[in-house]
Amino acid sequence: MNKHDFLQKFQFSALNDSLHQYQHHATLKPAAVLIALIEEDKQLSVVLTKRASHLKHHPGQISFPGGKMEDFDAGFVSAAIREAEEEIGLNSDNINIVGQLLPYETISGYVVTPIIAFIDKKQNYVIDKNEVAEIFQVPLQHFLDVNNHYTVTIERERKPFSIHFMPFEHHNIWGATAVMLKDLAIQLS
Repeated sequence: MNKHDFLQKFQFSALNDSLHQYQHHATLKPAAVLIALIEEDKQLSVVLTKRASHLKHHPGQISFPGGKMEDFDAGFVSAAIREAEEEIGLNSDNINIVGQLLPYETISGYVVTPIIAFIDKKQNYVIDKNEVAEIFQVPLQHFLDVNNHYTVTIERERKPFSIHFMPFEHHNIWGATAVMLKDLAIQLS
């Protein structure tokens, strides 16, 4: 899928409901992530990070660049861009916002808004080793292929709860990141 096809499908279909099921009952902290897409050879790839192993929340997990909103952030878009600049050195001049997905409540107490953007393919990433161990790209087509979607149902607080997985090579992409990608795939189908 190229940039033109993505925009046409994304902008002309809306996802009214998410596969995301988790509902937190506590006060949630707002956060935003950047689903950064790069077009190379007329194919889109998704930029993902592996979180540093020493972090308190979700150490070593695969995620999008992002984090909690600060008081000085003008909104979710500015928070996602700021976090992407801090974590992987993305220059805001190279980020073209396309839209957003529905927000997600996480077990760790955040309500996360995914912001979708195209970024220039020639990036000079600068990893903040305090937050990120690795940056890598996955072809968007991998996430669009339902054969790469796995779901396990567990019980949490006596209710069934689905956990989504989308493994790629040696990376186990799961949880909120996987369900955001699954919702994006549904919206693009």
